[in-house]
Amino acid sequence: MTAERQPAREVGSEALSREFLRVCEEAAIDAARTMGQGDRRHSDHVAVEAMRKEMDALPMRGTVVIGEGERDQAPMLYIGEKVGQGRPEDLEVDIAVDPLEGTNLCATGSPGAIAVLAASNRGGLLHAPDCYMEKIIVGPSAKRAIDIDAPVETNLKAIARSLGRDVEDLVVIVLDRPRHEKLIADIRKAGARIKLIGDGDLSAGISAAVRRTNVHAVMGIGGAPEGVLAAAALRCLNGGMLARLVPTKPGQEERMRKMGITDLKRIYTEEDLAPGPDILFVATGVTDGSFMHGVRFFGGGYRTSSVSMSLRERLIRFADTVRLEDGSDVVVEF
Repeated sequence: MTAERQPAREVGSEALSREFLRVCEEAAIDAARTMGQGDRRHSDHVAVEAMRKEMDALPMRGTVVIGEGERDQAPMLYIGEKVGQGRPEDLEVDIAVDPLEGTNLCATGSPGAIAVLAASNRGGLLHAPDCYMEKIIVGPSAKRAIDIDAPVETNLKAIARSLGRDVEDLVVIVLDRPRHEKLIADIRKAGARIKLIGDGDLSAGISAAVRRTNVHAVMGIGGAPEGVLAAAALRCLNGGMLARLVPTKPGQEERMRKMGITDLKRIYTEEDLAPGPDILFVATGVTDGSFMHGVRFFGGGYRTSSVSMSLRERLIRFADTVRLEDGSDVVVEF
């Protein structure tokens, strides 16, 4: 007889951490089955469905504060959607999700696609609209040295000093977009090296906060939802971030005000974007990346690679999971 799931008492509890890990694993597995098929919408859809199904079984009263968009634009995991069993005794949890970060990466079989979830206490994650966000992300030693309004060269010199390096030794990740043409030129003029990526600035932000990834900063404009998720991870990794919302479409400024964002020019830190005292961040690789393998299928089972971070527990755990689906004669692949 299966034991009844007990209500979680803390977001970063061991029990809820394991449950959220399962949520990301299931989303990654279903997405990975579509890898390379060239249909990014389908890849995203199956990841969303898997994540929602798993979350609805959890002992929590969850609210999606970062999701797949507005309710009329996304039938699953929309901003404001309630997830979990929803019993009165269950813990209230704010949740930010990106069931498939890097939909194009998954559709083309390229590296860096992940399934991501962050959770915190009620009010512990910024309710960010689905708009652009200007960002600078760095590691722990440079988190107090950057200024989002300073020239690119000034920031790069400050980052280099904090690391005891020359500017020429730095590697900066930038999304390969036309809007970054001047930024790219300024970085090159300053002498730093650039790693251009097609998608996946959330994974890039995590890499900037971890040593031995050969990434020292992320600069440019990306998605605000990914910015909040990155901030949750950076809180756990002691990384630093400065960000500012960039509304570009009609109605976005009004939407921001309705969500309680009155200062549209405000500069946010990682603590402003993810202020909760109890933060959990979980990610599972869909395709191979810099610090996680993608899902690997073998006859009768599959293997996943994940990372789980808890701010309250000051714990970062890498999970390598092998699950067997078929009979007793299955050969396990390592």
